[in-house]
Amino acid sequence: MIELLILDFDGIVLESVQAKTEAFRKLFSFSPAHVEEMVQFHRENGGMSRYDKIRYFYKNILKEELTESRMEELSARFEELVYDEVIRSPFVGGARELIGNISEKIPLYVVSATPEEELKKIVRERNLKSYFSGVFGSPGAKKDHILRILEKEGVDPERTVFIGDAKNDWEAAKASGVRFIGRVYGDVPDMLSNLPDVEYIINDLNDLRYYLEKVMIA
Repeated sequence: MIELLILDFDGIVLESVQAKTEAFRKLFSFSPAHVEEMVQFHRENGGMSRYDKIRYFYKNILKEELTESRMEELSARFEELVYDEVIRSPFVGGARELIGNISEKIPLYVVSATPEEELKKIVRERNLKSYFSGVFGSPGAKKDHILRILEKEGVDPERTVFIGDAKNDWEAAKASGVRFIGRVYGDVPDMLSNLPDVEYIINDLNDLRYYLEKVMIA
């Protein structure tokens, strides 16, 4: 049995990972010599907040000072580039059905690296707010959000599953003691299949629904 399910958002609820990849490519088009290196870092570090990615780019790739005003400018520009594209992104296969079904049985949460207010706006725009007991994003760490959810719900970590598509998600699950199911799909780099303590690998949320029905909550 499981008593609590926590979902990442991009690549788990919506097929919005590619939209964010293209947004990073456009965001750093001012540095054509480095843009593909930046995009590759983004692709290999899904689940990391955009703020941490921008800081990494400036420190390790551009090797330039990143002022607070420049960070704010880049972050605002990224949101402009990506928001409408995310809103238009299709659901991950089976996500809409699973969310509607599972939310009637157990608490369902979103924990993402997307800025929290932006994430809540997207959830409202996609008419999903009523299905989630809570929606959490950056600047809070995923591990901390998960621990607070466990405390609020009074649920044992061993009866909680976090679904993500990035190593950052797996790390948050390990750090908070909950179980982890990873999504590996398309041309997104597979950073999960060889990690320890990954309970199951899915291609989409149809796979997850079948697994939950068969193994966990049947």
